Amino acid sequence: MGASRTWSLGAKLMLVGAPFLLLVFISTAATLWVSWQLDGGAAAVNEAGRMRMQSYRMSLSIGTGQLTELPEQASEFDESLKTLKQGDPDRPLFVPWDETVSARFATVENDWRNYRAQWITAKPNHFETLRADTVRFASHIDAFVSSIEAHISKWTALLHLLQMSMLALVILAAAILLYTGYLFVLEPVGQLKQAIEKIQVGDFTARVEHSSSDEFGTLADGFNGMAEHLQSMYKNLEAKVAEKTVQIQDKTERLESLYEVTALVANATSLDKLAQQFTQTVARISRADGVALRWSTQDNQRHLMLAAHGLPVSMVDAEQCIYTGDCHCGTSEGQIGLKVIPIRDMADAAPQHCARAGFQTVVTIPVRLHDKLMGEVDLFFHARITLLASERSLLEALSRHLASGMENLRLNALEKEAAVSQERHLLARELHDSIAQSLAFLKIQVQLMRDAIKTSDQAEVAKIVDEIDMGVRESYSDVRELLLHFRTRTNAEDIEPALLTTLQKFEHQSGIKAGLNLQGHGLPLSPDLQIQALHIIQEALSNVRKHARASQVWLDVQQQPNWRFEVRDDGIGFNPSSDALDQTHVGLRIMSERAQRIGAELEVVSTAGQGCSIILSLPVPTHPMAQAVHPSGIESRIATPFTI
Repeated sequence: MGASRTWSLGAKLMLVGAPFLLLVFISTAATLWVSWQLDGGAAAVNEAGRMRMQSYRMSLSIGTGQLTELPEQASEFDESLKTLKQGDPDRPLFVPWDETVSARFATVENDWRNYRAQWITAKPNHFETLRADTVRFASHIDAFVSSIEAHISKWTALLHLLQMSMLALVILAAAILLYTGYLFVLEPVGQLKQAIEKIQVGDFTARVEHSSSDEFGTLADGFNGMAEHLQSMYKNLEAKVAEKTVQIQDKTERLESLYEVTALVANATSLDKLAQQFTQTVARISRADGVALRWSTQDNQRHLMLAAHGLPVSMVDAEQCIYTGDCHCGTSEGQIGLKVIPIRDMADAAPQHCARAGFQTVVTIPVRLHDKLMGEVDLFFHARITLLASERSLLEALSRHLASGMENLRLNALEKEAAVSQERHLLARELHDSIAQSLAFLKIQVQLMRDAIKTSDQAEVAKIVDEIDMGVRESYSDVRELLLHFRTRTNAEDIEPALLTTLQKFEHQSGIKAGLNLQGHGLPLSPDLQIQALHIIQEALSNVRKHARASQVWLDVQQQPNWRFEVRDDGIGFNPSSDALDQTHVGLRIMSERAQRIGAELEVVSTAGQGCSIILSLPVPTHPMAQAVHPSGIESRIATPFTI
C-alpha cells in the first residue's frame, strides 16, 4: 500500500491562490494590451485630426496666394499619411485596420493625390472650386477618424469589462483566501494558543489535536513532545536544575579560563614572561601539581625547558633538554592530540625523574600552530587521573592560544627588526645617492691636486682648490637637504603649506624662480602619502638645481580625479631613454622607488634642450567620498599661477 501524499502549508496556500494569481496575471496582461490599443488608436485620431487642420492650412495658403509655404505643408501632410500607414511604436501610434478603415484611408490618399495635382502642382489661377474640394477632402478625413473612433469605443467597452472582471475576481479571491487562511492557519493557531495557556497555568496534560500533515501538524507533534518532556521534567525538577547548574558552572569556568589565557597572551611582552605566567595559570586551571613548558627545536629532536611550576629543582635541572624518544614527555612529530600517560607504565629505560618526584600521571599537550609542532606542555599529577572530553578540549584550546601568542611575539620581533632595517636602508640609500657621490668627487680632486703640487702647477692647484671648495659646499648643501628630508612634516589636512615652504626654500637656495599652481578640489592626502609625495617633489627640485641649468621651475598640482604633481623646468633637459640610469641622474631611481612604495606612477618627459617634466600620479582613492566635488558642483582653479 503506497504512502499517503502530504501537503505542506505553503503548498496548500499556493494551490488555492495559484489559479487566482494566474487569472489576475491574464486579466492584467489583457488590460495592458487593450490600453496599448487605446493609446495607439487615440494617437492615430490625433494625427488624423492634424491632417484635417493641415488641409485647411493648405487651402488658406492657396487662396491667399502664400505659395512659399505650400511645399513644406504638403511634405508635412505626406509625413502624416506615412505615419498613419506604417505606425509609430515609440508613441505608440497605430491604426486599427479593417475593411472600412482601409477603404476610408484609401479614399483619403486618393483625395490627396487629386488635391495635390490640382491645387499644388498645377498652380491654378481660378479658385472657385477650392472651398468645395477642401470641404470634401476634410469630410473624408472625418470619416476616416470616425472609423478609428468606432474601434476605440469597442476597445473602451472591452477595457471596462476587463476591469469589472478583475474587481469581481479580486473580491472572490480575497474571500476564498480569507476562508482558507482561517481553515489552515487561524484555527490551528487558536488550538495551539489554548494548549499554551493550559501549560502556563500548570496543566502539563494539555495536548494539541493532530489534524493535518502540514507544518502545523509538525508543530503539534513538537508541542505535544515538549509538553510530555515538561511533564517528565516537572517530576524531577530539582535533579535537572542541579545538573544544568553544574554544566553552566563548568562552561563558565571554561570561558573564564579561556578569557584569562587570552588576556595573558595578548598582554605578553616577552617569551620568558609569557611562559612563566602561562605555566602558573594552566597549573591553577587544570589543578596540576606541576607544569613544564618545553620548546621544540626546528627538527623536533630536542625539547628545551622554557618554564616550570611546582616541579623539584633537581627534576628541572635534569630535564633542561630532552631528546625525542628518550622520555614520554618529548612530543614526536606524529603526535596530534593530548595524551595521558600513567608513569608506572613507562619503560624502565626511560628517565624516572617524575617517578622519583612522586608523580603518578603525566599529561602531554602538543603546542601546534597550523600543523607545525612548536613545543609541548606537560602536566604532572601525584594521583592517577582521567580527563573528561571537556577537559581535554579546554587544555588543547589553551595550548593553541599559547601557540598563537608565541607566534605573535616572534612576528612582532620580526616586524620591529624589519622596520629598523628599512629605516637603516632608507638612510643608507639617501647617503649613498647624495653625500657619497660628492665625497668620491672630492677624493678624485685631492688626487689631482697632489699631482699638480708635484709638478708645481700653481694655476692647476688654484683651479682644483676651487673645485674642492665647490664640492665641499655641495656636500654641505646635500647634508642640509638630507636633514630637511628627514625632518619635514606635512599638515594632515592640507599639503599646500608644505609645498609653499618647499618652493620657498628651493628658490632661496638655488636662486631659480619657482611657481605653484593648484587646480581642482579633492580630499586631503593621508600623512604617509603626503610625506612621500613631498620627498619626491624635493628630490625633483634637487635634480633641477644640480643638473637642469634652469631659470624657472613650475609645480602643477591637480587634485581630481586623483592627485597629480608635475615639476617642470626650462632647463637643458636630457634623453630619458638613454640617460635615466646614468650616475648623474640617480635621483630618478630614488623617486621611482618612493613612488613604487606608495603604489604611485612616476613619468619622466624630457627632450634635450627643451626642459624636463617629472609627473607623479597617486593612485585613485577607494574612499566613497573621494570622488566628491566642490559644493558649487563646478571644478575650478582655487589658485592662479603665482611666483614665490
